[in-house]
Amino acid sequence: MAKCDVCGNEYDKAFEVTGPRGSGTFDSFECAIHKLAPRCAHCGCMVIGHGIEANGTFYCCANCAREVGEKGARDRVA
Repeated sequence: MAKCDVCGNEYDKAFEVTGPRGSGTFDSFECAIHKLAPRCAHCGCMVIGHGIEANGTFYCCANCAREVGEKGARDRVA
């Protein structure tokens, strides 16, 4: 059994995630998100959805990006 890098749970269905923000072994998506999700540079919340990236900085939404001066930031619209 593998051990979760976040909570330490030993679990027979643990999985590994490898990505640009790091890698690890996890027993749940919740633990993977806790370790690997970027945080909004303005409000600090975890960016779990698409979010927005401006000049290499992650934000949870266009509003947060605009709050710090990213003038062209906008959420995706249909």
